[in-house]
Amino acid sequence: MNTVAASIPVLRWAADRSRLTETELQIRFKKWNQWISGEAKPTLRQLEKFAGHTHTPIGFFFLPEPPNLSLPLPDFRTVYGKDQGDPSPELLDMIYICQQRQDWYKEYARLHGLEPLEFVGSVNLDADPKSVASRIRSTLLFSTEERSVLSNWSAALRLLVSRAEDAGILVMASSVVGSNSHRKLDVEEFRGFALADPNAPLVFLNGSDSKSAQMFTLVHELAHLWLGETGVSDTQAGWIPNNKTERWCNAVAAEVLMPMSEISLPRVDRQNLSVEVDRLARAFKVSTLVVLRRLYDAGHIDRETLWKSYRSEQEKIQEILERKGKGGDFYRSLGSRVSKRFCHAVVSSTLEGMTSFSEAFRMLGIRKNSTFYETAKKVGVWQ
Repeated sequence: MNTVAASIPVLRWAADRSRLTETELQIRFKKWNQWISGEAKPTLRQLEKFAGHTHTPIGFFFLPEPPNLSLPLPDFRTVYGKDQGDPSPELLDMIYICQQRQDWYKEYARLHGLEPLEFVGSVNLDADPKSVASRIRSTLLFSTEERSVLSNWSAALRLLVSRAEDAGILVMASSVVGSNSHRKLDVEEFRGFALADPNAPLVFLNGSDSKSAQMFTLVHELAHLWLGETGVSDTQAGWIPNNKTERWCNAVAAEVLMPMSEISLPRVDRQNLSVEVDRLARAFKVSTLVVLRRLYDAGHIDRETLWKSYRSEQEKIQEILERKGKGGDFYRSLGSRVSKRFCHAVVSSTLEGMTSFSEAFRMLGIRKNSTFYETAKKVGVWQ
């Protein structure tokens, strides 16, 4: 049996980058320990299987050292100067998919004479976050009064996404790469990214995050669009990033979701802090993490209380996420995954003969004609 001299450092790098545990590796690849120790070499077929499982180009395994991979767009994913390391194959592939969708939509916008969106790149970092937040709320018609009567965070997020799409922004959210349920996106690696373009602004949200946290991420990425800045973020309401752009976007997002002028409270009793936080979260339909950050900004709690309470709330939210049920309506999730605006454009373009069915299937992540036509009915372009 012919074997190949695969680079041991690259084998280890590929496994680490794909976040595979030693147990998973040993189950899938029986001679993994021998490959890493140099006692044995994989066959070409085994190496191809390993390359496919780690989503690594097979040519990489013949390099003496791992390649230096970087994101194809600016990386804002740093917290207190800590680098995030090599991007996972899942993050890279999700960015490439969204870039392809954006390129398609830019051409669609050109062919249909759609006007560039004036708000993209309309401000800079010298602008007052409160003023920019007011502009965003005005553009999206997203008021706290309207949110207060909604039933829950999910309803508030749906409203926010709908208003953003009405304004011309492609909003996509998924917990997996494309439609591959075996390739999950890690919320510890990133929470969202923005692809700024006046004709096809796009925001992607990591659907593995909680709905309330996705709201903050979405508005944070909207702030990036108003700046005209493309980039990947791993932002949270309670963090105070070193990066000036991320601090500014956090400040804008917090002000959009919970305007300081509407927080009129006496100094909060720390003994009853959790009760007050829950009340405000329900009133503004934001996460408890956003509430804690705003109470800190308003001077109602100190930094120590912020971090202690913030960590506690994170643990609660993680428990809820782990208990969360899966499933749901396929066509509704398709609209969320690829953006209703994008889905409508692709379907109508295909039915007009401007886009091939194979390209439409690829961009929408579907495989059957019946699914395509049912999708066409759902988005209102087919009877």
